[in-house]
Amino acid sequence: QLVESGGGSVQSGGSLRLSCIGSAYFHGPYCLGWFRQAPGKERAGIAAIDTDGSTTYADSVKGRFTISQDNSKNTLYLEMNSLHPEDTAMYYCAALRSNAPVLLPGICPGSGYWGQGTQVTAS
Repeated sequence: QLVESGGGSVQSGGSLRLSCIGSAYFHGPYCLGWFRQAPGKERAGIAAIDTDGSTTYADSVKGRFTISQDNSKNTLYLEMNSLHPEDTAMYYCAALRSNAPVLLPGICPGSGYWGQGTQVTAS
């Protein structure tokens, strides 16, 4: 139901834009977010759009990454600039529902739908 694209390999300092195409989730009461999982590490939320449209970011990406959505295209984006080797990971988009708002910056709470992931490598 969610399909990511846009991953790839870039040199340190480079940029990428990830896309996530969904459907009804982008018009419903879902928190939309991007998560990433590096080898040997747990999956971590990095950017979120809460149900009121507010955006938050994890400290590790704040100022470098931008999350946005285009409801007319049912698409969620993650613009990534100044990529570091530490940003190398599998990136996932998600549409999650919860009775709670976003409490931790960049992390959508709850459960719901996930994409299959797209690999980003910065070296």
